[in-house]
Amino acid sequence: MEPWLKVSCILCVFGFVRELRPSEPYHTEFLLGDTFNVTQDQLNRDVYPIATYSYLALLIVVFLVTDFLRYKPVIIANAITGTFIWGLLLFCSTVWSLQIVEVFYGFYQAAEVAYYSYIYAKVDKKYYPIVTSHTRAAMFAGKLVAGLSAQALIMWKLMNYRGLVYISMACKIVPNGVLVLDITKCLSFHSAQVLAMCWAFFLPRVQLSLYFHQKTPQASNELQGHVNMAVSETTAPSEASLSKGSESTAKSSIQPLQLLWLHFRSAYTNPMVVQWSLWYAVALAGYLQATSYIQVLWKSFENEPSIVWNGAVDAAFTALAAGFALMAGYLHAGRLKSRTSLIALAVFALLEGGCILLACWPKNIYLSYVGYTLFGGLFGFTITVASAELAQSLVEDSFALIFGINTLVALILQTVLTLLVISGLQLGPIEQFVVYGFYFIAIGSIFFIVVAIQYVLGVKRNTNTHKIEVEG
Repeated sequence: MEPWLKVSCILCVFGFVRELRPSEPYHTEFLLGDTFNVTQDQLNRDVYPIATYSYLALLIVVFLVTDFLRYKPVIIANAITGTFIWGLLLFCSTVWSLQIVEVFYGFYQAAEVAYYSYIYAKVDKKYYPIVTSHTRAAMFAGKLVAGLSAQALIMWKLMNYRGLVYISMACKIVPNGVLVLDITKCLSFHSAQVLAMCWAFFLPRVQLSLYFHQKTPQASNELQGHVNMAVSETTAPSEASLSKGSESTAKSSIQPLQLLWLHFRSAYTNPMVVQWSLWYAVALAGYLQATSYIQVLWKSFENEPSIVWNGAVDAAFTALAAGFALMAGYLHAGRLKSRTSLIALAVFALLEGGCILLACWPKNIYLSYVGYTLFGGLFGFTITVASAELAQSLVEDSFALIFGINTLVALILQTVLTLLVISGLQLGPIEQFVVYGFYFIAIGSIFFIVVAIQYVLGVKRNTNTHKIEVEG
């Protein structure tokens, strides 16, 4: 097996096992059970928003620490945090203790950046597309298996909601040395996170990173020249001269903060990067908000079924999102122009808004399941197209930084939504999702207007050019 493929496989096993969290589709059901002294309103307003605030506060710090520590320690810390979170859920019972869990969950989410960026430090750039698909597929597969297994265990009454927080499948060695599965032997921590933590130690160490542990001075200088060239193409001549001047006075190795600034400036002085970054951020903010509170919405419906189908819906949501993402990657590969992509995303945003309204307005849990699942598929398509368009306009080594900044902007927008809709207006779950539905409809409408303006300006520019040629 080739070294790059071996590293990819080891990392993908970690990603798959990390996502084996069968308690997640039933997290709200579990917290609203007899174990916890918490109401649905407290969960909605006092507990879940803490994870959003924690994620926002920690994201950039975790990104920089990940680069400084060279990825692997943060991946291990991520798995240890997961073990702590699901272990603590077995012992806490008050609102304040759940809020502490949410703070750690914010770090657990933020530390995903180490998983996604580790592989780029270990393999050659020519393998980036294929290893990216590997790591994404592993996460999708783990979440799909978790949803299906959780649904089966609940439907066949093999385990209750609390049991899902314990180890779902524990392995033991019998005297004859045969490895067997035993779902009745459960430890006090979430097995998937323990296994992920142990597996993380097998990841090869990273010797170099992008900012704090750079390549050779010669490579660093070449990178700086490449970045400054990108800046000169997207900025005013005076700014380009400044960047060239800074290059001539640079030391033999680019300083981390200087390189961060070069990557930041080269990206956000490019109008195409700004356009697709805005789309990525506003769409991701709405997605995070909808997925964070969907279980609270389902608990507010009166026709709650005797068998809660959250696991099956989560599995269908994941499968449809993965399928639409693959379709988007195939269609986008040289087939969609930038303006066509923008029109497609505007249409899909309108449809996403309609799906969210379907999930809340009829006040029927089965229609809500359908609307939410379709929303997942549509979002999988749009975020893949937006990411591809954005990546085409970036300096190659700046991918992680720019996507991290865009995610930070998305979290800021999500925090604003949380403060406005949940803490400020104090809307109920159904009313909240009506707001989220019209949020996506507004996104689609705004980008339709942007496309129309671009088209009118393009026609006007072509007309003026034609007149000049005729007069000449």
